[in-house]
Amino acid sequence: MADDKGFVSLTSLKKGAPEPKAALEEIRRIYFKTTKKTIDNDFAHAIELLKSLPSEEEREKATVYMEGLAQMRKEWKGEEGKGKGKAKQ
Repeated sequence: MADDKGFVSLTSLKKGAPEPKAALEEIRRIYFKTTKKTIDNDFAHAIELLKSLPSEEEREKATVYMEGLAQMRKEWKGEEGKGKGKAKQ
């Protein structure tokens, strides 16, 4: 399912929807293990897990991790753009 570098394959979801508690734990694990290199795949995996949660209450429990992942993704993507594009004026 995951390698030592934190990457989690989306193919791991093909086994069917995980139990809600397991899905929440996986989202939490993704949050703590994601790296700048794996954030896009990890974020996509976390979204698929979030969509598998059956109730609003369970989705709310994942909110803090999802917001954290979104913030990391935004910050890391912004860093990639620095120094590229426009010349200094």
